[in-house]
Amino acid sequence: MAKAPVLTPQAEDFPRWYQDLINKAELADNGPVRGTMVIRPYGYGLWERMQQEMDARIKDAGAQNAYFPLFIPQSYLTKEAEHVEGFAPELAVVTHGGGKELEEPVVVRPTSETIINDYFSKWVQSYRDLPLLINQWANVVRWEMRPRVFLRTSEFLWQEGHTAHATYEDARDYAARIHTDVYGDFMTNVLGIDVVLGRKTAKERFAGAINTLTLEGMMGDGKALQLGTSHELGTNFAKAFNTQYLSKEGKQELVWQTSWGVSTRMVGGLIMSHGDDNGLRVPPRLAHVQVVVMAIKGDEAVGAVRELGAQLKAAGLRVQVDDRVDTPFGRRAVDWELKGVPVRIEIGPRDLEAGTAMLARRIPGGKTPVRIDALADLLPKVLDEDQAQLLRESRERREARTSDVSTIEEAAEAAIAGGWARIPWADLGPEGEAKLAEQAVSVRCLIAADGSVPETDDAPGTLAIVARSY
Repeated sequence: MAKAPVLTPQAEDFPRWYQDLINKAELADNGPVRGTMVIRPYGYGLWERMQQEMDARIKDAGAQNAYFPLFIPQSYLTKEAEHVEGFAPELAVVTHGGGKELEEPVVVRPTSETIINDYFSKWVQSYRDLPLLINQWANVVRWEMRPRVFLRTSEFLWQEGHTAHATYEDARDYAARIHTDVYGDFMTNVLGIDVVLGRKTAKERFAGAINTLTLEGMMGDGKALQLGTSHELGTNFAKAFNTQYLSKEGKQELVWQTSWGVSTRMVGGLIMSHGDDNGLRVPPRLAHVQVVVMAIKGDEAVGAVRELGAQLKAAGLRVQVDDRVDTPFGRRAVDWELKGVPVRIEIGPRDLEAGTAMLARRIPGGKTPVRIDALADLLPKVLDEDQAQLLRESRERREARTSDVSTIEEAAEAAIAGGWARIPWADLGPEGEAKLAEQAVSVRCLIAADGSVPETDDAPGTLAIVARSY
């Protein structure tokens, strides 16, 4: 009788494969309240690496970290009509505290535009106070009707940036800088996902924004996942909260603003972009464990793997030593395979005698004997090759499964078949977008013919990317 696979095969049931992987790779569990999640240490390690890489890029863009309260007075959200309308179905509202009914209900933070603007209106007085560039790492709550771990949960972790600028142009350029230099660079060069950078249609914009820039990734099943957004808010929130500054000319002017964020959804995108039927495959630049050094059996091997682990750490690699020889080697190897650690170094008594180790590569697959004294020099090159392979596979999948079409029917057919479609926005328009929505197909973003981000929705030659999505 054939041995049952560890994971449900992707081709058989992609959503079940996804859930199997999260469970068996020990990434997360469902929380006790519907729609919440418990992120386990290995899964949280991935998020921590995402935070580190993103935080460095955000600070390079000039923003500083701060923290704002979890509870927001309900009246704050009602100040910007479009904003409250957009978030109303997702709000969690607290009406009692300390055993008493609150004088004013408070909302559990769904996003922080309103409360941050209340403080911006106090902190910004003069053009000398601008630009004001703030970021916070926090949790948010958006009551989710159809939860899925990492992708759609009622509570999730994220960063949210909020900025105030003296001019429209400065705000526009900063939102674009976050879009490309922070998010685009991270997702392409660290996550290894060949994202499409585009502009949301008016229907898909963030509530209260005048423009939303998005990054869309194609998952292994051909669906799209929005991995991050950067919004131009115009003066909408400045008007609502009276956030003004005294200009050089001595006039009171409204600030122009942006907000932008990415979340633990990126962990879900990582799984669905790079995972295979054997488990997760973690890009080496992201991996908090790049190399696991494994003792197959024997006391001598245990000492050797500990020594080698220390040497590789000293060489700048992120290493974990697995010297649990009381646990069967095969079981341990499968566990690390599921977790997607890029490289395993396997050492047993015979390897020690020969001065070699077995190098197992998770991303391309395969095993090769390597001299132990060559590993410190070899591994950085191997990890760079594997990083490049994941990005190449992501790009090739997207290009192979994207069709150029000219009709709404062809666009819907391509999306339903498990791919993306490119169609001239002039041929689709808001009416066509509404027709696609009836078939659970959406316009993910608008791009220019050369793949850049168009300045306006109706710029000549603008193309719509159409797909089913998570």
